Amino acid sequence: MNVQNAASYMGISVNTLYVWRHRRQGPPSFRMGPGGRVMYRRDLLDAWLTEHQNVDSRSNPARDPVRKAPQRRPVRRAA
Repeated sequence: MNVQNAASYMGISVNTLYVWRHRRQGPPSFRMGPGGRVMYRRDLLDAWLTEHQNVDSRSNPARDPVRKAPQRRPVRRAA
């Protein structure tokens, strides 16, 4: 799918998708055709979304910082 369709499928703006691609942070893309149009595969978009959903603390209770026990700071001693 092209950039517009991929952005719509993911529920983000086209600009966000371009910025992610420029920073190499977004889903995998490739160029196709004589004009070198940027394209995305739906299965790779789904895999990328699933991977990032599992990293987010709001959708993964294991990563929720509120559920973790507070950590004590190490004691610093004067020299």
